[in-house]
Amino acid sequence: MDHLSVGGEESVRSRVDMKQEEEENEKKQKDVCEKRQGWTPCFFRRPDREKYFYVGHDIIVQEALDSYAGMIWPAALALCQYLESNQQQVSVQDKAVLEIGAGTGLLSIVASLLGAWVTATDLPEVLGNLRFNLSKNTRGRCRHTPQVAPLSWGYDLERSYPTSVYRYDYILAADVVYHHDFLDQLLATMKHFCQPGTTLIWANKVRVESDLVFMDKFQKAFQTKVLVEDGEMKIFMATCGGLGGEGPARGGRRLP
Repeated sequence: MDHLSVGGEESVRSRVDMKQEEEENEKKQKDVCEKRQGWTPCFFRRPDREKYFYVGHDIIVQEALDSYAGMIWPAALALCQYLESNQQQVSVQDKAVLEIGAGTGLLSIVASLLGAWVTATDLPEVLGNLRFNLSKNTRGRCRHTPQVAPLSWGYDLERSYPTSVYRYDYILAADVVYHHDFLDQLLATMKHFCQPGTTLIWANKVRVESDLVFMDKFQKAFQTKVLVEDGEMKIFMATCGGLGGEGPARGGRRLP
């Protein structure tokens, strides 16, 4: 009995020590976040979640490691940091924003916290986790409630998203070019949504030769400007080929 009692006390003490250690590590990570530079993300890991800090808010993201869409990618972190740090140059407040290949939704969450009117899109099979993360991290925090919608690149775009109806101020894309066979469909999707008055911001970490091939096609398809070039990490701003256009696409149509 005494042995069991001692064992129980040791177990309780162990849990208390672990809790204190966890809290100390969390504090250290937050201190590091305050000193971060460039696009370096502010986050720390726990076994069951990833926690980030952007726009004055803790953001807890649930990942699903069974697909590319269930992971946080470096370019998403870079673009989140860029949007937060450059609000004078690129203001998404009260703008209609579409994210393609939203994945876990971190970038859409940050855009929503910055005041954007966001529609986050991805393949139908990954929308459950995307919807969960957006709802968990934006409810009661944002000027506009973000929406989630299915989008298969290059497939039936004009019927699903007619350009006469669905127009956006900004298109966001992060690490959508990586080791897949749908690069032509991706470029077609970017062209479809990047209408006169729309600005496309694409962030990508260059990894393989196909990334460079797509980048070359991208720069030929749009008028582009490099916003950030940090080693292999690049952030582009692009507009459609014609100059002038119809002016900003205020209040782009949102899906029902």
